Amino acid sequence: MDLAEYRRAARAWLLENAPSGEEGPGDPVARAKDFMARLYDAGYSGITWPRRWGGQGLTQAEERAFAAEVRAFSLPTYVFSIGLGMTGPTLVDRGTDAQRARFVRPLLRGEEIWCQLFSEPNAGSDVAAVQTRAVRDGDAWVVNGQKVWTSVAQHADWGLLLARTDVDVPKHRGLTMFVVDMRHPGVTVRPLRDMSGKAHFNEIFFDDVTIPDEHRVGEVDDGWSVAVTTLLHERLSISAGVGMGGQKDDPASFEALRRSVDTSDPIVRDELVELHIRTRALALFNQRLAQETRAGIFPGARGSAAKLLLAELTLFQADLATRLVGPESVVGDHPLSYAIAMAPGMSLGGGTNEIMRNIVGDRVLNLPPEPRVDKDVPFKDLKVGTQA
Repeated sequence: MDLAEYRRAARAWLLENAPSGEEGPGDPVARAKDFMARLYDAGYSGITWPRRWGGQGLTQAEERAFAAEVRAFSLPTYVFSIGLGMTGPTLVDRGTDAQRARFVRPLLRGEEIWCQLFSEPNAGSDVAAVQTRAVRDGDAWVVNGQKVWTSVAQHADWGLLLARTDVDVPKHRGLTMFVVDMRHPGVTVRPLRDMSGKAHFNEIFFDDVTIPDEHRVGEVDDGWSVAVTTLLHERLSISAGVGMGGQKDDPASFEALRRSVDTSDPIVRDELVELHIRTRALALFNQRLAQETRAGIFPGARGSAAKLLLAELTLFQADLATRLVGPESVVGDHPLSYAIAMAPGMSLGGGTNEIMRNIVGDRVLNLPPEPRVDKDVPFKDLKVGTQA
């Protein structure tokens, strides 16, 4: 099938199967799972993922073609975003064949929802300082600790968990990555409500949770290198959906603002043009990174640059929407109020802007790194809440 025919088939399928946005009462997660199953069965989930592990085995051209058609729709795929953008690609890159065979296809088909368990109350931007402990017990590990700011954990079946397995070595060298059953006894998920009253994040407690060693991802005490893989995919996936059109119901998008403000004003037009330029520039940068990744070229720290650009774009977009639409944009049930309230979070989630700038300066621009006084200090000697 040539690319034009592929796009026509994708458009026809979306017109027939994409939700209308008026589904009414019922379980939205169940509806999302049903949609993902149909999306997968039609060949539009995991388009570039390896066929051996349940993907479609196609190229970036097909993925971009499908993404172009999706712009006109709002697909109920948010609860799968962590699995599709972060944990799934990590398993494909770093998991065992048994793990890929067990987890990838159900993830792509929406049968199982995933979350990412990295941040902790005392280890947010400094992910390597996590204190959640995993202690070896024969062919299993026993986990105790707490994670926080975890998206979709309330719906998740599985999580990718970064835990400390050795406190006698420096913090980056004593971590191990695991797949954890979020339904296991001892796993407690509690919602964290934001100013809108919604709960998009959660805190999770682990009390003597047992994980079989076969669910370890990578080598013991080499979890940091696995985490770096996940963080790369996270930063790319967070920013990758921006600028190629977006979802049609984004009230702060260029198209939405153009429809809702007076474009006869040349100053307004100039600001909208600025938004369009920033959005497209980020889209093209992400497209290049994605193409390089598929070609086996590791984007490295440039993924942090994409994440930083997205955070700054989101804040610019929210500020512009507030100025153009006026005070009513942040009041009550106005379509923009939630988007504006959530905008600052983009400069925190996935790594703060300050951390992103440090990474870009150090690893892309080759500027002198900041002093690292804790680099060679055993974790047990650090003042991160582990010592009395």
